[in-house]
Amino acid sequence: MSALAHRRFLKMHGAGNAIVVLDLRGSTATVQPEEARAIAQDPGSAFDQLMVLHDPVSPGTDAFLRIYNTDGSESGACGNGTRCVAYAMLDDPAMARPAEGSRLTLETKAGLLGVRRVSERAFTVDMGRPKLAWDEIPLAEPFPDTRRIELQVGPIDDPVLHSPGVVNMGNPHAVFFVEADPDTFDLGRIGPMLENHPLFPERANISIAQVTDRETIKLRVWERGAGLTLACGTAACATVVAASRLRMIGRQAQVALPGGELFVEWRADDHVLMTGPVALVAEGTLAPELFSGAAG
Repeated sequence: MSALAHRRFLKMHGAGNAIVVLDLRGSTATVQPEEARAIAQDPGSAFDQLMVLHDPVSPGTDAFLRIYNTDGSESGACGNGTRCVAYAMLDDPAMARPAEGSRLTLETKAGLLGVRRVSERAFTVDMGRPKLAWDEIPLAEPFPDTRRIELQVGPIDDPVLHSPGVVNMGNPHAVFFVEADPDTFDLGRIGPMLENHPLFPERANISIAQVTDRETIKLRVWERGAGLTLACGTAACATVVAASRLRMIGRQAQVALPGGELFVEWRADDHVLMTGPVALVAEGTLAPELFSGAAG
């Protein structure tokens, strides 16, 4: 039987992003890709991202996070999911541990994420510094200026999308800025093609962004390994960085996604802070039969 059988989980939303929080602290259990896919396929535990808590690795941290997409692949960071984890670790009766104050330091394979509570159901996550060099994103070939790279969709003389800015915010992101409403683009068709473009050796999150004024951005996201999503925190952060580098905005903006709004600030110290809500939807336990065809 899978070590995940009968494990309790929380089903949450972060600005509409479907998040499942699973606490494996105190055990040696891990989640295999096929187990993540099985959890995602069950309606009761379906997710955009699965946030798995493990015991701390680095001194001074509160937990180590492993983050899974619906296809079983791992993600380096998930801002919306990190807010949900913070809520679980501070408020959930089964997951909370004695702690002072309302701050946590969480570790992922992409680095450390500091989280602080700003209200009962809202948190700010320090997403760290953006990576902007072509080989940090990474891209398959050199681009000295990653504010806009040579990539387009559609005819050469009349492309549908072109010249995205690229940023790594724990995950690779390509952001296409458009003048029209992002809802008018067929991101469900364009997204998977660009996610798997040869230019992105680790695949990429694909965003279509409309800067509506100097402080507001409308955004739609095709998320690497998950598909169309109602919200993506790292995409919102990458978009604000990309727009700021092009001087389309200052260093902060309210980002409107289909599932809700996030406030993003690219501070002078180069750290990107994202503030947004969390919502608890339900709790449940993982049924053993979910894993009948998955390795434990």
